[in-house]
Amino acid sequence: MTEAYADTPGPGFADPVFDAQATFRALLDAMARPGSVADIGVDLNPPSPLSPAAAAVALTLFDHDTSVWLDHAAGSDEVRRFFAFHCGSPRAESPMEAAFAVIADAPSMPALDRFDPGSDAYPDGSTTLVIDVPALNDGTQVTLKGPGIAEVAALAPAGLPADFWDWMAVNRSIFPLGVDVILTCGRSLACLPRTTLIEVPSCT
Repeated sequence: MTEAYADTPGPGFADPVFDAQATFRALLDAMARPGSVADIGVDLNPPSPLSPAAAAVALTLFDHDTSVWLDHAAGSDEVRRFFAFHCGSPRAESPMEAAFAVIADAPSMPALDRFDPGSDAYPDGSTTLVIDVPALNDGTQVTLKGPGIAEVAALAPAGLPADFWDWMAVNRSIFPLGVDVILTCGRSLACLPRTTLIEVPSCT
């Protein structure tokens, strides 16, 4: 009996409708107010190395019509089974083919220009990145401006590549094309839409 269930994925949302709605509300709030940190509002125990927030985003947004690319860390057999069982998402063979990308090893992630920026006809066809980080408030603090921000906001995610903020600047410069980023840590998430202007403190 144990062997028969050895490959059964772990549980997803305890209440799929309620939990997906709670996560979606958190996502909407975080995307509407870049730099703010939202709690997903649900309990989840996903396979390693996914955080509960990253898994909740996947369970809320991924389905059989959304291709998903997983980095080497997120692409474990356990995670693939979890997504296949709960989301039914087809696997993207490359970042450029992905509607969503899940990144569990942020320091080694590909540059943002490796992902689909959308097209002039369909800018909303771009890749959305879900990036797990070790902290949302323990890294270099950046200043955010733009839609959804009254004056300025601040965010200090840790564990991102050294060039990440340069990539984000280029990403914003090609608006309305460009990718959108969801940063996740534990039960929390923060969003960096392509419209956000990000200012990084200069080194002295």
